Amino acid sequence: MKPPRPESRPDRVSLLRYLRLFRQDILSAQPERLYRAKMAEFRTVFFRSYFINQPDLIKTVLKERPLSFPKSDRIAAGLRPLLGNSVFLTNGKVWQRQRRIIDPAFEGGRLRDAFPAMLGAGQAMVERLGATDGPVEVEQVASHGAADVIFRALFSIPITNTTATRVFTEFRKFQRSQPILNLAAFVPLPRWFPRFHSRTTRNSARMVRQLISELTDQRMRAIADGSAPDDLATKIMTQADPESGQCFDADEMVDQVAIFFLAGHETSASALAWAIYLLALDRDVQARVAAEAANLPEVPEFSDMSKLKFTRDAFREALRLYPPVPMFVRETTGAECFRGRDIKTGSQVVISPWHLQRNDRIWPNPDDFDPDRFARKGQEHCMREGFIPFSSGARVCPGAGFAMVEGPLFLALLVRQFEIDRVAGHDPVPVAHLTVRSKDGIWVNMRPRKKG
Repeated sequence: MKPPRPESRPDRVSLLRYLRLFRQDILSAQPERLYRAKMAEFRTVFFRSYFINQPDLIKTVLKERPLSFPKSDRIAAGLRPLLGNSVFLTNGKVWQRQRRIIDPAFEGGRLRDAFPAMLGAGQAMVERLGATDGPVEVEQVASHGAADVIFRALFSIPITNTTATRVFTEFRKFQRSQPILNLAAFVPLPRWFPRFHSRTTRNSARMVRQLISELTDQRMRAIADGSAPDDLATKIMTQADPESGQCFDADEMVDQVAIFFLAGHETSASALAWAIYLLALDRDVQARVAAEAANLPEVPEFSDMSKLKFTRDAFREALRLYPPVPMFVRETTGAECFRGRDIKTGSQVVISPWHLQRNDRIWPNPDDFDPDRFARKGQEHCMREGFIPFSSGARVCPGAGFAMVEGPLFLALLVRQFEIDRVAGHDPVPVAHLTVRSKDGIWVNMRPRKKG
């Protein structure tokens, strides 16, 4: 049984119909031909968008000339109530300064420092599931576990902390109320023009930011009196820009923590939930993951992650089939020419990991769940040319390495404890909200795994 993907719309629909579909779910709004297209053009009366699905063009935009293709503010408009001026939304010199401060906190050796937080959250997740024997909605399980990791890694507090619980609850309200696109995605509005966010969206974003502000204020006081733990928040708040010598101020830190929570929790939860479902769909793959997990010590250490080679490939395959962020949107700062087509300044350039990673010009049997493809000889180019779940180039997600430890670890801890099966008749339908989620949740049957 192939993993599910959305039904594509017919090739020709009216502009109004397309915009309605696009607002509801950007995946099912796209025609089937985009999976094989090298490039496509979409026109409105306000702007033009160019979808590129050809590796060398994507390399130009993301790796070779990223400053010529900054992030489009059309998509950012929907997230600004929560993320403010965070590194996820900024461009140019502001973004460069933010990355100079943030990147050192995620360098190689820091993953080892964060591992106890990941392990603690994973063990707590398994404990919460207890002696589960029946259907479980794993998007909720994954969201709770991923949020727990972020709070432990950033602020050294578990999600059971009162403030952490309130942030998680309010973020869930924001996630459900905020579409991935709003009016600004389709109409060129000036910055002062209202974006028509719903009251729920505005209130939830305001509450999340207020709670994060309380945490950052507490941490700044702890840093000042020398009692702060050596976690990610402390590292980032005390890291000075090597060029200016300045650190983030309180408002800037709220913006950055908001995106760490969104990127580190929402995207990790999406990837983990789909990975769990895929293991339920393929019991042979699940058995191989369980065999690797059984070889871990009762309390794994960071060095033990090297024993999870196949589990890592299974998680990567989940990221390929269900990339948490399905599309990136950039904007041209000058005239361009792609595939002989002239592109004007201010045009949108859309890069879709969802389509690239299912492109049969690059990937053999792209709709199959096949973790072995990552170790198969002769297919190394697939990874190089067609695998960008964390973006690529200068704007690659700084937490990519973090996610590639957290995901396999959580899978191993879960499968070591539980056998997982699909719930017949309840296979998930992927849709794009803030990330790739399921229309009605992802349900699986879980029961305690027999030992020996």
